[in-house]
Amino acid sequence: MKVNRRRIRLMAGAALLLAGSMVYAQPETPADLVLLHGKIVTADKSHPSAEALAVKGNRIIAVGTDAQIQRHIGQTSRVIDLQGRLAVPGFIDSHAHFTGIGEARRELDLTTAKNWDGIVAMVAAAARTAKPGEWIRGRGWHQEKWDKRPVPNVDGLPFHGDLSRVSPNNPVLLTHASGHACLANAKAMDLAGVTAKTADPKGGEIVRDSQGDPIGAFRETAESLIERAYRQGLRNRTGAEREADEVEVITLAAKECLSKGITSFHDAGASYGTIDIYKKLAEQDKLGIRLYAMISAGDLFLGGKLTQYRIIGAGGNHLTVRSVKLLIDGALGSHGAWMLEPYADLPGSTGLNTIPVPAMKQSARLAIENDFQVCTHAIGDRANRETLDIYEEAFAAHPEKKELRWRIEHAQHLDPADIPRFARLGVIAAMQGIHCTSDGPWVIQKIGEERARAGAYVWRDLIKSGAVISNGTDAPVEDVDPIPSFYASVSRRLKDGRTFFQDQRLTREEALASYTINGAYAGFQEDLLGSLAAGKLADITVLSKDIMTVPEEEIPTASVVMTIVGGRILYQRP
Repeated sequence: MKVNRRRIRLMAGAALLLAGSMVYAQPETPADLVLLHGKIVTADKSHPSAEALAVKGNRIIAVGTDAQIQRHIGQTSRVIDLQGRLAVPGFIDSHAHFTGIGEARRELDLTTAKNWDGIVAMVAAAARTAKPGEWIRGRGWHQEKWDKRPVPNVDGLPFHGDLSRVSPNNPVLLTHASGHACLANAKAMDLAGVTAKTADPKGGEIVRDSQGDPIGAFRETAESLIERAYRQGLRNRTGAEREADEVEVITLAAKECLSKGITSFHDAGASYGTIDIYKKLAEQDKLGIRLYAMISAGDLFLGGKLTQYRIIGAGGNHLTVRSVKLLIDGALGSHGAWMLEPYADLPGSTGLNTIPVPAMKQSARLAIENDFQVCTHAIGDRANRETLDIYEEAFAAHPEKKELRWRIEHAQHLDPADIPRFARLGVIAAMQGIHCTSDGPWVIQKIGEERARAGAYVWRDLIKSGAVISNGTDAPVEDVDPIPSFYASVSRRLKDGRTFFQDQRLTREEALASYTINGAYAGFQEDLLGSLAAGKLADITVLSKDIMTVPEEEIPTASVVMTIVGGRILYQRP
């Protein structure tokens, strides 16, 4: 009997050691950084919560109780008392525009203007201090959010007369919040050579008055007419000046993201030149944040460079490039989303197809043959259907290709028949929770209540069908802060207190997964990022409030206390 009891004790001890080995990578290893006395939500299903963790170098070496982790405290360990605060895997913004965030910090912030008069006043103030001929740029206006319509207007879009009056000598370029439309004054249109005779480019529209004259508003690909004139004015800069300017923009973007708890960022469209600078900064350990960059559609066929730009984990896993970004339509707010049926408030339009389907198919073939993931901007229900068709055709032509994880960026408006196709094809829905509540007040006006109910931001239906959803902000379209997007995902509550088809909301656990492990999966990085487990990179965000348990209305009041990337504290709240 004694022998049997001893054997039982030995077996029990062995079981405890085995269980310990599942939590500890290297028991008793002195840590460089230790977090104690917290609530740690790991996003790791095998070990979902903990009190503490230990970091050696840039990796987590242990996750467990305070008592377990204290064994890793050495003489040189930095120990941080979380004081009961919530720590989660570093937030991953799965779709935003990195340099756009930096550039927005140097332009007029038009999101604060309540109406067109307010925007004109901002431009007038800028024109008073601008150098002769200097471009005045701004971003963030949205005609559907103004408290009154400008007079005169076409489809709610103002005429350029007011801008041209307050800034006659300085060209003005004001980008819509979505990035899919812009406003320009007479000086900018003169530099761009835009007249009543200028034809609409394919996939775009020069908005005109009843006489056929441009009013100063440009939709989708027509924006490039003004952008081209702006870039022409920058061509006199030296290569060193251009690089210094872009480094400044990147630095501003990184600082903004880190202050909001974002440790990884999926950059939805970067040129080869920008990627060169990203790589240089990553290898110099000057990037800070981790970037997963998508090569922009315009660069895909430039000089056969695509395969040269496949980059995995450069600069200590700070830069990865293995995807391409395509755009098949525009935005709903500017009537650019490509729809199966006409808009309810613009019956003569079904939106715009920005890249023809044959060209999309050619890009998809190029990507799959070179082992690149495809990430396609598709907002309208027809855009999503066409994209799924293109993907399905590419997959069928290459049955040997597995685990492709192609994505649809936004996937905002779906025909119910297409919802199950995401899971069946293994297509990731890279959505943005904040878009639902930001756009909610005017979506029904655009497409009608029934279409909105059946297919607008249908997160719950996608998850029930087995699809993977990742989350983000589309910054600078929205603030890059993940907390409002998390709140929108779990509440679908509009600013006026109404909810937008609340049956489609996510649970808090699902919302956190969409911002962590699902984002890592969408970037083929789930073995490195997205959860807090031994062996993974030590990317951690510490919050002032427990967004997993506080009353729902308190979630937006949470803020970032600390952002840790690879074991280094890169942001700490003052």
